[in-house]
Amino acid sequence: MSTDADAKCKKNTYHFDRHTPEYRERFEDITTEMLGKCPVAWSDTYGGHWVAAGHHEVFELARSAEYLSNDHDVNNERRGYQGITIPTPEGTGFQGGFLEMDPPEQRHYRQALNPYLSPAAVSRWLPVVDELVRACLNEKIETGRIDFVDDLANVVPAVLTLAMLGVPLKNWSIYCEAVHASVYTPHDSPEMARVRKDQMKMYQDMFGQLAEIRANPRPGMINALARAEINGKTPPDMELLGVIALVIGGGFDTTTALTAHTLEWLSAHPDQRERLSRDRDRLLDSATEEFLRFYTPAPGDGRTISADCEIAGTSFKEGERLWLSWAMSNRDPAIFPNPNEIDLARTGNRHHSFGLGIHRCIGSNAARMVFKRMVTAVLDRMPDFVCDPAGAVHYETIGVIQGMRHLPATFTPGARIGDGLDLAIARMQVICDEQRLAEPVTVRKDSATITHEATITHE
Repeated sequence: MSTDADAKCKKNTYHFDRHTPEYRERFEDITTEMLGKCPVAWSDTYGGHWVAAGHHEVFELARSAEYLSNDHDVNNERRGYQGITIPTPEGTGFQGGFLEMDPPEQRHYRQALNPYLSPAAVSRWLPVVDELVRACLNEKIETGRIDFVDDLANVVPAVLTLAMLGVPLKNWSIYCEAVHASVYTPHDSPEMARVRKDQMKMYQDMFGQLAEIRANPRPGMINALARAEINGKTPPDMELLGVIALVIGGGFDTTTALTAHTLEWLSAHPDQRERLSRDRDRLLDSATEEFLRFYTPAPGDGRTISADCEIAGTSFKEGERLWLSWAMSNRDPAIFPNPNEIDLARTGNRHHSFGLGIHRCIGSNAARMVFKRMVTAVLDRMPDFVCDPAGAVHYETIGVIQGMRHLPATFTPGARIGDGLDLAIARMQVICDEQRLAEPVTVRKDSATITHEATITHE
């Protein structure tokens, strides 16, 4: 870094390390301090990088794609940029999908997948999601006990994501724990060997699905990727696996995290839970955006400065690294009155939880839909649930995902409605296949039809 840049950095420095337990424990204090003193600051951690915390600053930076790069140049073929993770994980052999690409490749991948993830495309899956949620709750409804993470919030997003990809639904368990454990397990943990083994099994299945679908096409996002032309070329398999892994990672853990934290908060605020349940027609949409703002499941993304520039009052040099904190910008009091409080009826909620600009989360429509269906089903069937604080296990750090490993709860037992999870998944597979639900919305526009006959014939 130049002497001029060093001088500028020293005027506005902050020791920022989002990967420590302290950051999770002191998030509100650290956020308040940064927003008050240095909404854009230089941190000496991880080789030195900028951190943007202010809402205005994050907004301006995230929309300045001409000066910021997401590129992860794993083969050092371009400028050697290191993608969106700070620090760059060791042993990373492929890009993190199109989130670690710049246009035009990034744009071509999004164009290929948009027909599967648009609002109209996602709404087709609502009956399937309802069946999965119902079946998950059936497994526990008679016992009066549930772990909202293990028994619900891990399951539904995973099964739906695989259905949309075109992967057999029965394989959801191969992917589910591998994805979650890779986020919450510390790199120096003795459990990491098991996590790597589970990841390898997942990637082997992923590669097998890609090969099978290429040879024998079936509907889904993998089929679209296998036939995509990206910037005039057929992408290599490793690049496609990175894109599939991005869709899976984005579809699983973030929705799980949001749902778990929301149910934990509603348990601790039973008056607000009753209010949300009673007034859901009026409050559900605003409450969803407020929980997204407050908990920000994916707390930020990294960038590399691709050209010398001045943005939002700060000068940057080409090659410098930058962390855009969606989570801290979502607590900016200049935009959100009482930012550290949850207001179910908050209006004008301009949160950044899905990112901004050309890299905004492509799966936001699915995340919102699945979250709402899970939460409202719990409110209907387990209205008096009480979460166990002693049994709740949050991720030790929130540098990647602000998630939960366990959230046990008790409730007044109720009656099962229909079949359990295994049978429901088998039925949904038949329905997906027969109705070709995973076709792009340009081919199939109708919602899934859940029939009693399908249950009788295929159970």
